[in-house]
Amino acid sequence: MILAAIILGCIVGALIGINMPIISYTYSGYLAIAIIAALDSVFGGIASTLNKNFDLKIFVSGFFGNAILSILLTYLGQKLNVDIYLAAIVVFVGRMFNNLAIIRRYYLEKWTKNREKERKIKKEKKTKN
Repeated sequence: MILAAIILGCIVGALIGINMPIISYTYSGYLAIAIIAALDSVFGGIASTLNKNFDLKIFVSGFFGNAILSILLTYLGQKLNVDIYLAAIVVFVGRMFNNLAIIRRYYLEKWTKNREKERKIKKEKKTKN
């Protein structure tokens, strides 16, 4: 089910990306930081799903809240002529790497356990023969 949602989301995203107009340079910074914030929320949602403590309300509020806050920081930074958005990038990308590490560890442990089970089954088959 989750795999179907991921595939559907990729197809919809690709179709939207192909048919969307090009974003002007003026707004590209806002869009970039909003995408990074949204990706941070997505990786956090995947990690919390694997830890079995996912809450949709927290995910949706974090998804939109992070994106809006990062856009506001970028806007404020441009008005003050200070690159405040860099702080948001550092935080969001750092959290993305942490969440990616959690996801990676989960699947590596799962893969290792499956390999151990397979080896045990093969060993038992050999001892029976």
